[in-house]
Amino acid sequence: MLERLARGDISLDEAERALKMLTVEEVGELARLDIGREIRHGIPEVVIAEGKIPSDVAKIASKVLAKKGRVIISRGSEKHIRAIKTVITGGEFIHKSWPGGTVVIKSRDFSPSATGGRVGIITAGTSDIPIAEEAKVMASEMGCEVTTAYDVGAAGIHRLFPALSEMMTADIDVIIVVAGREGALPTLLAGMVDVPLIAVPTSYGYGLGGKGVGALMAMLQSCSLGLAVVNIDGGIPAGAIAALIANRAARFRASTVDNRGK
Repeated sequence: MLERLARGDISLDEAERALKMLTVEEVGELARLDIGREIRHGIPEVVIAEGKIPSDVAKIASKVLAKKGRVIISRGSEKHIRAIKTVITGGEFIHKSWPGGTVVIKSRDFSPSATGGRVGIITAGTSDIPIAEEAKVMASEMGCEVTTAYDVGAAGIHRLFPALSEMMTADIDVIIVVAGREGALPTLLAGMVDVPLIAVPTSYGYGLGGKGVGALMAMLQSCSLGLAVVNIDGGIPAGAIAALIANRAARFRASTVDNRGK
């Protein structure tokens, strides 16, 4: 494609459209990986380890790493980690995010470009942190600066204000709020801030409405506007959506500065 562009056989716009088309890389009979995802819309490929045999996850990780220089694996166990270590070389390293089970393997010369996007992540309780860490890894790997504040739940409202003040001072573009039980915190926050807010219900809760159902229903029924909701324990999708919003806001800021400079 680049050779055709250099020869003048196709235009720059035609080359860009072609590169953004679906690219699928097969890993034997195991998986078909969307290697072109990040080129098309800025979200890197994520391999979910949960439910997969550790050796299969290692093969998939090896393939993606060879093609992209980085692979993100979610819901990984120690067994998955041990299997992955058998296929990486001295030129690569593993970053683990525990709790959360998110694993990022990179070539040592790979580093995501900082976009200028700013994402805030707040959890209601400490049991929500593993899901928040999934979101943090995802947003960070998409180039965002991430500010976190954990265990500031609605049951002790005084804990919320210092964290919220820090995020507003930092001019955060979007906030992810992770909460289980009755899921009240996102509704409260959405009425206090002027940035988009993404609510993540977690599966921490018991009895009627347990396993995240009560939190999800409460968030979906929120009376506060400016609030969007992802599925139960959806840290990875929340991080991806937040990064897309923040990165677009960052591009707008940059273009505004450039126009003023002219």
